Amino acid sequence: MWRDLFTKPSFTKLSAALFALLLALFGCGSHNSTTPTTTPPPPQNLHPLANQPPNGAGLAFLLTDGSVIFQGQNSSDWSRLRPDEFGSFLKGTWSQAASLPAGYAPQFFASAILADGRLVIVGGEYNSGDFVLTNQAAIYDPVADAWTSLAPPAGWDYIGDSPSVVLPNGQFLVGRKLDMQMATLDPATLQWTATGSAGKSDFNAEEGWTLLPDGSLLTVDVKNAPNSERYSPSPGTWATAASTIVDLHSPSSGCLVYAGGCYNPPGEVGPTVLLPDSTVFATGSQSAAGPGHTAVYTPPTIPTDPGTWTPGPDFPNNDNAGDSFAVLLPSGHVLVEGNSGTLYEYDGQKLTPSDRVASGSSLLVLPSGEVIVGGPTVQIYTPSGQPSPTWAPTITAFPQTVTRGSTYSISGTQFNGLSQAAGVGDEEETATNYPLVRITNVATHHVFYARTHNHSTMAVATGSAIVSTNFDVPTTMETGPNAVEVVANGIASASVSVTVN
Repeated sequence: MWRDLFTKPSFTKLSAALFALLLALFGCGSHNSTTPTTTPPPPQNLHPLANQPPNGAGLAFLLTDGSVIFQGQNSSDWSRLRPDEFGSFLKGTWSQAASLPAGYAPQFFASAILADGRLVIVGGEYNSGDFVLTNQAAIYDPVADAWTSLAPPAGWDYIGDSPSVVLPNGQFLVGRKLDMQMATLDPATLQWTATGSAGKSDFNAEEGWTLLPDGSLLTVDVKNAPNSERYSPSPGTWATAASTIVDLHSPSSGCLVYAGGCYNPPGEVGPTVLLPDSTVFATGSQSAAGPGHTAVYTPPTIPTDPGTWTPGPDFPNNDNAGDSFAVLLPSGHVLVEGNSGTLYEYDGQKLTPSDRVASGSSLLVLPSGEVIVGGPTVQIYTPSGQPSPTWAPTITAFPQTVTRGSTYSISGTQFNGLSQAAGVGDEEETATNYPLVRITNVATHHVFYARTHNHSTMAVATGSAIVSTNFDVPTTMETGPNAVEVVANGIASASVSVTVN
């Protein structure tokens, strides 16, 4: 990964304004028409937070209590954003979270929110600003507000910026950057187990993994582009997923020297996102010439088949999305950040430019359905469109009366959403495919999030299967009649009535 999360905003808008002023002063074409000759600006969907973080905001993760934790500009520091009493993140408040263990200040690492609600980060391309491909790791307990160091898999002297994913069974799978090795972390014991990777056509470097509805993983090869591959966790083997047809990777940048020797990057790719119709939208990095390409993958109906790829639209204006961010919006569109900082919405047919952000800004879908944009100024992106009612979670079993400070189980369908709803070319995984429980007091309309944990599955697009999670009723919860919703990837279920004692 070769981007800076804290680059300065461009002066594009200032330059455009100056150009328009010059046109007005000196003229261009006929001066007789009173009809405006300029195109009206697009609607502005971005709004800065009322309160900004104390130490900058880089990568963001959605915790299961509805708060958002950001890695700070000093990459060992973290801050936590909580919505206001009416559930507004735009007017939310910040608090300082615990810092990482001494000596671990990584950038560009493997990461995930686990089924028990903890945040795990592994490795790092940089540590304290140095290119080292560190094998350090840590796990964050949001209840205790504490980081604990985590040992790497046995024999992994280097990890760096690596692909990772939480499997449907809750195990955290990481691929070692420099070869084809893979290992799973058991969240209960925090022990690593080497797993099979037979059939892999190239090493894991610069690749990302997308969780599919059948529990397999899709990756777009970088070294062996335009090949793609699918991984089956059981029996732990890779198989081709056919050619992406268009080239989605960028050329190699040459040798990078680190303590272990010389690393030759195979290039970069863009983010890949599973869509509600079970196809996968893959974006490209800068090709040898021209714009970044995109492609759409259709999984096979027969598991042993590779599936098929169809070329998608190219990025406008020679833009691309190499190692950038993308999220699945509640409407089913994909919001992709171009390397220029331009945001694009993919609607299944075309890429439409929208607002512009500082290049390298992180994107994360909030439980409100909005997107929070990290960077020099933290902003909220308000998308248009509505989700299909069939995409929403449904609640089938719940406690009708609860007590503050107690834990309860809630069950239903599609609690994990239809997608991980997030992608980066590789590393920095910020998937949100887990349920949140939002409680709104009927009398005051105050909004509370009950921390969820121990989800019965971390699969996506679980259909009619009954799944469940546990939730902790906040001790500050207001008593009396309340409305409870389950939220996944910014899409809320119909509410049910619960009395809080």
